[in-house]
Amino acid sequence: MPIFLAQTDTTVGFLSQNAHSLATLKGRDEGKPFLKVFASLSVLQKSLRIPLKHRSWVRHAQKTTFVIKNQAIRYVCDSHHTHLIAPYGWLYSTSANKSGETYAPHFCRTHADRIIEDHRGFFTAPPSTIVRITTTQSQKLR
Repeated sequence: MPIFLAQTDTTVGFLSQNAHSLATLKGRDEGKPFLKVFASLSVLQKSLRIPLKHRSWVRHAQKTTFVIKNQAIRYVCDSHHTHLIAPYGWLYSTSANKSGETYAPHFCRTHADRIIEDHRGFFTAPPSTIVRITTTQSQKLR
């Protein structure tokens, strides 16, 4: 599975279905989980059960990461980002930098297998909101 360099909904990111390759590329502890992004609610619901109380919120939230049972997920509504994810069903997503460092364009471009850049170019935006949800409650983490 290739590692893509692409503009996500919030930042420049590496995307792949291979968590080991992403962890190795970033110099990151392999035990630390990655965000899993989905372009389809049906694929998301096959992977993880979303509590009934929060389904509408997950479906309509923008730039929001949800932590459910210690798994970080995001349903992507951004059409540019959705087109990249849809053929694969889901992809792991992480910021395009070495672990603990800031974005370095040269590092990203030399280590990605495929670079996908559209008319927006590459940019960083404020990070997503992170919310932990359970069957009965929600807690904002960031």
